[in-house]
Amino acid sequence: MVDPCDVPPGVVTGDNLLKLLEHARTNGYAIPAFNCTSSSVCNAVLEAAMKNNSPVMIQCSNGGSAFFTGKGISDVNKAAAGAVAMALHVRAVAAYYGVPVVLHSDHCAKKLLPWFDAMLEADEAYFAQYGEPLYSSHMLDLSEEPDDENIAICVQYFKRMVPMKIWLEMEIGITGGEEDGVNNEDVDPEKLYTSPEQVYSVYEALSKIGSMFSIAAAFGNVHGVYKPGNVTLQPERLGGHQAYAKEKLASENDKPIFLVMHGGSGSTDEEIGTAVSHGVIKMNIDTDTQWAYWDGLREFEASKREYLQGQIGNPDGPDKPNKKFYDPRVWIRKAEEAMTKRCAISMEKLSSVDTYPAKVPESGSVPMWNFKPTGPVQGTMNKLASGLASLQNTIASKK
Repeated sequence: MVDPCDVPPGVVTGDNLLKLLEHARTNGYAIPAFNCTSSSVCNAVLEAAMKNNSPVMIQCSNGGSAFFTGKGISDVNKAAAGAVAMALHVRAVAAYYGVPVVLHSDHCAKKLLPWFDAMLEADEAYFAQYGEPLYSSHMLDLSEEPDDENIAICVQYFKRMVPMKIWLEMEIGITGGEEDGVNNEDVDPEKLYTSPEQVYSVYEALSKIGSMFSIAAAFGNVHGVYKPGNVTLQPERLGGHQAYAKEKLASENDKPIFLVMHGGSGSTDEEIGTAVSHGVIKMNIDTDTQWAYWDGLREFEASKREYLQGQIGNPDGPDKPNKKFYDPRVWIRKAEEAMTKRCAISMEKLSSVDTYPAKVPESGSVPMWNFKPTGPVQGTMNKLASGLASLQNTIASKK
């Protein structure tokens, strides 16, 4: 068991995020990053992290963010609004679960940059009021663009993110398969494997601006679940990237680059372990947990089907009510429980279990709103408090 990382529970950003990811890289584990589409899914992830004493990443895709806002909304900013809503929900409840939580936005292709821009605007507004960004990190996925353009756009955005100490994740080389409307199922197989030179070119460009970035280097990864033999992962290539960078940098660190693994669903334990051993500090999980959430509901419906055919009447009697079966809090909870168990499996595979003993707060000790303004709002409050104290002193002196 490793010594836990010295960061507080709840949403971590800035220096604490860097400290957490360095702890993962040094101690040979990766933090699971689960795609979330609702407060229910977020809560299932947080519960799994608490029960397994693991730090965790909660992330949203563009489509997941839009879903969080509501499928009935067609506003052009619905994805940005949903991303903000999810972040505010997680910030409101994360401290209760007692583990470090990283708020992250997932794949942002070039066509989705307006969504990225809007999230950064939200980060800047939150930073101005609270002294930290709304999100811990964001991902730019410009892997379909030429490398020079991919890196140049990342540099442009990273310069905007560094003053707020927001982590940047970028992808070079393409992850196959299909996810969230981005279809790479017919991509040239050679593009599924990133070269050491490509990885180092990213490092060289971004390290001139800041140190808080990671690289998703493709090694045959594919989104979704496929039959064994249909996907050829080569995680050992990641070791080659690290060795190349170490030599170029004359570094004493065997793993000088923070790496990320995408398309992990269906990967073998050995493949995941090899990737983590070569400096992968984050792995995305979506397809497997989507199935688990549905499977929990499916099993409940199958076992209680005769109680779910009407509001009144079941095998116990024609006048018996069925509310305790069809109440959404019942069957959604079954979905959450199943997903929580599947999240635990990912944590085990990534060796993050028991790396951070959950510090669940004493009941009633967490401020209900947990707002701690440090920016202009706090300054205004301090002035008001000072003015009130001065007025009270003036009144007292005249008595």
